[in-house]
Amino acid sequence: RVVVTREAVREFCKQRAQFEMLDGLLHFDLEGKRAVGFKDLAPTDWWAAGHIPGRPIFPGALQCEGAAQLCTYDFMHRRPDMAGAFVGFAGMNKTRFRGIVEPPCRLILVGEVQTIRTTMFTYYAQGFVDRKLVFETEIMGVVV
Repeated sequence: RVVVTREAVREFCKQRAQFEMLDGLLHFDLEGKRAVGFKDLAPTDWWAAGHIPGRPIFPGALQCEGAAQLCTYDFMHRRPDMAGAFVGFAGMNKTRFRGIVEPPCRLILVGEVQTIRTTMFTYYAQGFVDRKLVFETEIMGVVV
């Protein structure tokens, strides 16, 4: 069940058009430390024809971008004093790809708060397709 729509995500994440890697959230709880979002992928998506011709594989960099957008959405709600700020990608650690993401599918993204500072954050993030772990990483973001 979608609890946060793409339109609501747009209020906090500035990416648009092809770079919107978060279609909505399935779980969002400021009392806890975890948010769950999703990206629906189709074989007709803009990246599919070139990565890889004849066998579209969703790029790992875009999977991580989706996780970063989820973490940004969560961070912005935990820091309402940052309203209107832009959060940039500060880095990633311990990134591992554990499976191939092929459309059509729904990529489930999970972000869990590790640390939140004044203008920076770190989240542990994972991606799943059909309940199988396809990637994991540590996402760092910074208010720019």
